[in-house]
Amino acid sequence: MSQEINKKLFQDRKRTNILSVLEQKYISYLVPRVPSWISSDGLTAIGLVGSLIILGSFLLAEYVARPFLLLGIVGFFIQWFGDSLDGRIAYYRDKSRKWYGFALDIIMDWISTVMIGLGYVFYAPEDFKYSGFVLVALYGWAMIISQLRYKITDNYTIDAGLLGPTEIRVIIGFVFLLEVVIPGSINYSVMLICIALFFINLMDTKKLLRLGDQRDLEEKKVRSENKNEVNG
Repeated sequence: MSQEINKKLFQDRKRTNILSVLEQKYISYLVPRVPSWISSDGLTAIGLVGSLIILGSFLLAEYVARPFLLLGIVGFFIQWFGDSLDGRIAYYRDKSRKWYGFALDIIMDWISTVMIGLGYVFYAPEDFKYSGFVLVALYGWAMIISQLRYKITDNYTIDAGLLGPTEIRVIIGFVFLLEVVIPGSINYSVMLICIALFFINLMDTKKLLRLGDQRDLEEKKVRSENKNEVNG
């Protein structure tokens, strides 16, 4: 039964992230247990609340006490819960709206990213604040790559190789924990994440351009064959 649920829930996308197997099993376990009165839009709202909690954790850590940053880890779990289950619950209940869900998901992801980046800007000292802007810009670049890949290949994937949104949340959760133990470490961690994300985006951009070139060649070949059939 669980295998049937798993197949139904994830038939529309290919996952390559490290935690994909464990994550899909957990989602398959949770989906049938979500109360019927919670809709897919309700889960999207829950995910947004998680992002607000992350933003709040930065503000509380800056203006009240640093340990409040641990609240952000809770926020990331809530964000994951809403973001991962909203589309899956729609598939499970046969109420999926492909393009509505796609558009809403992208918009909410961007709003959440901006809120998290803004939270870090409030928390970070002096010139480290620019790293928050860079991080948001790089994540935006990754989102654009994902959408263009979907446009070119008609296959939707949210992962960059072995890393996906879930792995990013786990990594940032560890960064928050480390910051509470070693104050100031988050600033250098964010810089390292920015550097890694830059090179990942660079490699994904090169792959995307190759896919675009390949599709151009395929479409040119089809047009040429159609033209020959008409002339023949």
